[in-house]
Amino acid sequence: MFILNNQPLSPDRAFTTEDGTQFPANWLRLSSPEEREAIGITEEPDPIPVDQRFYWDTGIPKDLGQLVDQWISQTRTTAGTLLAPTDWYVVREIDNLTPVPTDIKDWRQAIRLGCEEKILYIGTVNTVDELAAYVTGPSYSQWPLLNEPVIEPDDTILVDGVTSGSAVTGSLIFGATGNDTLSF
Repeated sequence: MFILNNQPLSPDRAFTTEDGTQFPANWLRLSSPEEREAIGITEEPDPIPVDQRFYWDTGIPKDLGQLVDQWISQTRTTAGTLLAPTDWYVVREIDNLTPVPTDIKDWRQAIRLGCEEKILYIGTVNTVDELAAYVTGPSYSQWPLLNEPVIEPDDTILVDGVTSGSAVTGSLIFGATGNDTLSF
């Protein structure tokens, strides 16, 4: 960072010295250290950016209790977002007693357990630094993965009573135009 008269200078902006001398926008990039020093410009290291999710400014942490509540809520939201695409399995099971596939049940349980482990850890942190290190680290961002569910050969999907003329791929159904009735 370039400093002139205790004010930072942007490398790509024109500036004027106290004596009224004007310099073009590219001057700082094209000038030598000696030329900059001759008019009183010093160079300092750029300030270390502050993670504003956890700190108001360098060395000024936000309230730990509020951060813990915020990150627990965020963790629950993330788990809910991950579970949402497979909620229809649970609704289908309640609606017409078609069981949720075991791999889906196992994965959903792993998401819930992972969420609770993350919440438990967040609830035990003692400092903002400890919370920031956990939340920005790899263990917090790891969630169980679910492979795209495969429709088993014994599952029957009927479109208006027939399967010809339609294609089922993953969670998308392609068929001819018109009103189709799906029976699972």
